[in-house]
Amino acid sequence: MSTIPRRRLAAAVTAAAAALALTVGTAAELPAAAAAHTSTVATTQSAIPFTGQATDPGQGTDPGQSGGQSSGLGQGKGTQGGTNGVTPGNGTAPGGNAQSPNTGQDSNGSTQQEASPASAEESTGVILIDTELGYENAEAAGTGIVLSKDGLVLTNNHVIADSTKISVTVATTGKTYEASVVGSDSTKDVAVLQLKDASNLQPATVDDDSVTVGDDVTAVGNSEGQGQLQAADGTVTDLGASVTTTAQGSEDSETLNNMIQVQADIVSGDSGGALLGDEGEVVGMNTAASSGSATVTGFAIPIESALTTAESIIDGQQTSTNTIGYPAFLGIGVQQDSQSTQSGQGSQSIQPGDGNSNSQSGQSGQSGSTSQTAGAVVAGVYEDTPAAEAGLTAGDTITQIGSTQITDGTALSSAIAEHKPGDTVSMSWTDADGQSHTAEVTLTEGPAA
Repeated sequence: MSTIPRRRLAAAVTAAAAALALTVGTAAELPAAAAAHTSTVATTQSAIPFTGQATDPGQGTDPGQSGGQSSGLGQGKGTQGGTNGVTPGNGTAPGGNAQSPNTGQDSNGSTQQEASPASAEESTGVILIDTELGYENAEAAGTGIVLSKDGLVLTNNHVIADSTKISVTVATTGKTYEASVVGSDSTKDVAVLQLKDASNLQPATVDDDSVTVGDDVTAVGNSEGQGQLQAADGTVTDLGASVTTTAQGSEDSETLNNMIQVQADIVSGDSGGALLGDEGEVVGMNTAASSGSATVTGFAIPIESALTTAESIIDGQQTSTNTIGYPAFLGIGVQQDSQSTQSGQGSQSIQPGDGNSNSQSGQSGQSGSTSQTAGAVVAGVYEDTPAAEAGLTAGDTITQIGSTQITDGTALSSAIAEHKPGDTVSMSWTDADGQSHTAEVTLTEGPAA
């Protein structure tokens, strides 16, 4: 089993499973203190998240400083950033060597076959995904699988999480479409997109046979976000494999079970792409891969499992773990300080107020607010959002949403998550001077969940 700390920072560690979406950028519209992130501790069997969100700027060092210790997740198109002393690039980019297997034996002793441009047949029904994370000042890249002629697309949730704009390019035609989120399920790492004005697309062919250990497979994806599908041949090495996220801050540990494990050169950007069987039919969806070793171990969600989740989303079936459409959004960053049971240090969460959270361990006192009022302390306010229109500012403490008392950032996220975009709710808060305020706010459509 591989262990993955679930957090925003794009940092991977030796022999660990890494999510494969490419992202780079900086947090936008928040004070620097509120947007800061701690470093990921690089230890064996610890790795990066499924969230596919922006890398943390300001903690990187020289470009290309990747390899055996840790590696970044991506080379997106935004401002360059890095984490744990690495800049965007996960060892497959120039200057890195953590995941650079070649045909024949390379400097790390790998004999794994490297990926090559996908053929027209391998590219059929596979699309390139580019996203903008408007509130993060970041961009990301990944892959998707066409489900229908009118533009339903299957991908990983972490490919589109926190995105404010999604564009999709059909690899075989080069045509680009605007896409919206039909729904997503972060616990299953599955999302469904709808392409605008799409017609007569060629869907991928789904395999109706069972995959077995030893089967030859080919992983097809937008490797390194270069805008060209690559195909990596490999072999199924295990069935029923598990990849686990470790609990951090306010986020619980989550596990993806029953994964297809393969030995294939799967890299960043391949997330959401097709794992093809020996007959060229889709048997799985590329989701994660090891990092820091010459021989790459990849993990794919079995296609039947991914489709089961996708079908419930398409049918509009609300569950305790999925989001249909886009979440409601208030438009703030929230600080949450708590005592650490081990070290006594505070644990801070910067939460966008839409039901999602981004945890930071081992830091305290970065928001600047010393308010003792119980509630969710505002670390920053995004421009042109309901929070900004209501007059919220950094240092305010939100105490109530509707009839729900707010005790901390997690409670605020939960309260907002109960609503839909367009809902009008009453919000009460106390400012830094201790004055109480109440206002009606109309929640807007937030970034993808």
